[in-house]
Amino acid sequence: MGKVTYEDLKQLSVFDDLDDFIKEELLTKSVKIKLDKGELLFAEREEVDKIYIVLRGKVTMFRNSEEGQKRVIYILGQGEFINEVIFDSLSASINCEAFENSYVIYLLKKDLLEIMSKDFNLSKIIITSMSKKIRRLYRQLKNTVPIKMDKKLAAKLWKLCRDYGVSTEDGVLINLNISITYLADMLGSTRETISRCINNFEKKGMIKFSGKRMIVRNPDELSLYFRGK
Repeated sequence: MGKVTYEDLKQLSVFDDLDDFIKEELLTKSVKIKLDKGELLFAEREEVDKIYIVLRGKVTMFRNSEEGQKRVIYILGQGEFINEVIFDSLSASINCEAFENSYVIYLLKKDLLEIMSKDFNLSKIIITSMSKKIRRLYRQLKNTVPIKMDKKLAAKLWKLCRDYGVSTEDGVLINLNISITYLADMLGSTRETISRCINNFEKKGMIKFSGKRMIVRNPDELSLYFRGK
């Protein structure tokens, strides 16, 4: 654990428009912790009294099925609130682990609620964060309807391009070290099924690999593919 510095807080653009006295309170009440890749931050059904925010790196939010299969719900990056849902005082309903070596900061729930009571802008930031997560869940629910796995994968790769894409000469690089197994976890499928779909996309010239990272030749082509147009 470590002290949160002004430089740390400057990295969190989500707080840019807050008054200085609110930033000072956040700074005073916050604690910084390091997570190694794969390290669990908290587990489903665990009692959690802290609100976490990603400072650097990325974390994965996931649930396990009754058969023990991991289903990834979110990947969260810098400046994103991890578990603001715990304001309802219930135990955690999801697991959180580091997707890569990361730093997160946390505040005790009671401290954050006290600071929120002094500035509606901070409350609005957290409401907006929760709204974005709800919208993402709506999109995921849409993907639970019976459609072929290749279309689900195309939709997921298109979304990853939008969120983590970097333009290159060959197309859009998905700037994540994401494995076939991890894609399977995101889609609730098997590694073998996703591998077959990936191979098919490669044969069609829709994607290619640069080391361990994937390049999507044309995200619009993926969009047309999963929309069936």
